[in-house]
Order: sequence, then C-alpha cells, then structure tokens
Amino acid sequence: MRHMNLTRWLVPVAAIWLSLGAALAQSPAPSASPAAPAASATPAPAPTATPAPAANPSATPGAPPAAAETPAAPPPAAAPVQTADPFGEQIALEPKTVVVLRGNANWDSAFDTLIDSFKSLSSLLDRQGIKRSGNPMIVYTATDDTGFSYLAEIPVDQDPKNLAKDMSMGKSPEGKALKFVHRGSYDNMDNTYEAITNHLDDKKLEAKDTFIEEYITDPLKTAEDKLVINVYVPLR
Repeated sequence: MRHMNLTRWLVPVAAIWLSLGAALAQSPAPSASPAAPAASATPAPAPTATPAPAANPSATPGAPPAAAETPAAPPPAAAPVQTADPFGEQIALEPKTVVVLRGNANWDSAFDTLIDSFKSLSSLLDRQGIKRSGNPMIVYTATDDTGFSYLAEIPVDQDPKNLAKDMSMGKSPEGKALKFVHRGSYDNMDNTYEAITNHLDDKKLEAKDTFIEEYITDPLKTAEDKLVINVYVPLR
C-alpha cells in the first residue's frame, strides 16, 4: 500500500389555436327546410329525466349521500435519495485539544501500526476515565517510498496525566482545507489519494506538505472494509 509522496501536493411546445368563431362565420349558413304542415308536425320528445337514486332506507334523514367509492390512499412517500459524498468540499478546520502519539511506519504494515497507536492512546484515556471529544485522527507529517511519519491524535476535554515518552498534548490542524471521503479498507486508500491528486491538478490548487485522516467509524471496532474516513487536505 502506498500513499502519494507529499511533494506531488505542491505542485410546451408552443401550440397555435384556430379561431373557431371566425371559421364558423366564413361557413355558409345551412338552407332552411320548408316548414311541415302544423297538423303533421310531430312534437319532439321531452328529454328523459335521469331517475333519482333509490333512497337508502337505512340512511339517516338529512345526511349526505354516501360516496360511491372510497378514494384511493395516497402513495407512500418516496425514500430520500442518498447524495454522493462531498469531493473537494472547501471547509475550515477548527483546532481541537488532542492527546498525541508520534510514530513512524512502513507502508507494508501501515494500518496495523496506526491501530496500535490508537490502542495505546485509548488505553491511556480509559485508565484515567477521560472521555473522547471527537474522532481519532492521523496527521501525516512526511512520506517517502518506504514509509511515513505521523501523529495519532484523539480529541479530549481534559489533559491526561502520566503520558508515555512518545505522547504529548497539542492542537489538531486548523485553517482552510478540502474535504474528501474514503469508504472501504485502508489498503484501497491509494485510489482515493490518486483522485485527490488529480483534483488538485485540475483545479490548480497548492496543498501544504501534510494531510489528515479523520476516522468517522471507530477503527478499533469496525471491520476494515467498512471504514469511513474523511481526508482533509490543507491548502496554502
């Protein structure tokens, strides 16, 4: 599994109506037929009246007639359509107080190393009864062909005590950034980062020499192929 080298980041149909009145005015009037003798004239039959509906003996006097048919129930509302994840959405990152574990990893064992870092931080917080105030994050500080350096961060509302030698308190990154969403395993992150790089090139945007992954699903409890990760690319 390889992420990009950070140096690449720098770089009604209209209808026509005929006048019926005008057409009728231009048509010749029909010739009148000679009047028939009055004695032989046959009177026109009176219009047949529509019989009133039979009264319902059980109907309440003065009550309106019952409807002939029950109106059909309206169709159920359509389920909302899930929109696509944002890709390159501009946001402003707000700094958070975080407990940090600094580390290095090889690409071949990258995800396992990151998981171990999250486990160490979570264990520290659990022992001291400190609640998380946000999602865990990885801040990549440098990469090359063999591996990378990173900061594993978990937001907290209070400072834990007795930090290990590789741990410290700090602030998460802040400032303007682009947001991308990755769904699936960590091993497929390359496809996401390639799409991100192409987006930056197409938009002629210059990124800083770092990027952030926010784990929306808990990486310690979620199957790797079910991960949802927000990727933030800080801009210069």
